[in-house]
Amino acid sequence: MEENIRLVSLFEKLFDGHPWIDSSIQGTLSQITAETANKRLLPNSNTIWEIVNHLIEWKVNVQQRLDGKIMETPANNYISPIVDPSEQAWKDTLRRLDLVQKQWIDFLKQLDTVSYDSIYPPSQSTFYEQILGILQHDAYHLGQIVILAKQS
Repeated sequence: MEENIRLVSLFEKLFDGHPWIDSSIQGTLSQITAETANKRLLPNSNTIWEIVNHLIEWKVNVQQRLDGKIMETPANNYISPIVDPSEQAWKDTLRRLDLVQKQWIDFLKQLDTVSYDSIYPPSQSTFYEQILGILQHDAYHLGQIVILAKQS
């Protein structure tokens, strides 16, 4: 259980605390408007909003993997154009991000550490690697979001 507490702490700090990298997901996104979130700065880059949706869907995907489901990554890698660019839709996206984060934390708190060595068949990676992968994924994309927000 000690390992779960440590992992949960890392996820909580990165999401809405004081992580070692000095930026948190919520702290950064709370300063971003729908207009900024939907701005495409380079023709082949993703918008902040698209990245946030990507973060949400990957966390859901990995949680389902750890629940024993074999998941296929969609061709779009969970990057889809924003259909409704309104401020309300952006707030709804941020609420969904918060909900998925809470579900992820609750899931981690309940996860038996014995399962950390279990293998996810398609990738042959351990459940522990999948969990750490989400932490790395969140931090990586937070860096992108910070850079995009500074350019807007």
